[in-house]
Amino acid sequence: MLEVRVLGPDDWPLWRKLRLAALAEAPYAFTSTLAEWQGSGDREERWRARLSISGAHDLVALLDGLPVGMVSGVPGEEAESVELISMWVSPAARGRGVGDSLIRAVERWGAGRGARTLRLSVMPDNTVAAALYARHGFTDTGEPGALLPDGVRRERVLAKSLTAV
Repeated sequence: MLEVRVLGPDDWPLWRKLRLAALAEAPYAFTSTLAEWQGSGDREERWRARLSISGAHDLVALLDGLPVGMVSGVPGEEAESVELISMWVSPAARGRGVGDSLIRAVERWGAGRGARTLRLSVMPDNTVAAALYARHGFTDTGEPGALLPDGVRRERVLAKSLTAV
């Protein structure tokens, strides 16, 4: 059974477990690194702060009671937009509807806030994630995304309308 649960700051140990697993398993998918969140970066107050972003909607997916995925919705730069960030699904749970459920939950949250657009950034070589987002109606905005550490490539910025959600 698949369950999507909303987290708060007190759920930081669960978020920490998933985020560290995500950064270890798929370092190519994130601008943050595992090293940044380990050692001196691995502090309870930092994890709580991550789950205390004003207006954010932090979610985890549980498959048969086990945590297997995560995502956040955060307010966008413009009042009528929200962003999907920190998306990850455990390899053992991929292909089982977890990513779909997480995306739909963020879409519902964004639409409930009155947002008209849901935006996200994806690494240019992450074709699996890009295909998932395309199935959900995201399209490339053509906007330049954040510059990657190589100083050459940029993230792809995708968006979709929330007016039909």
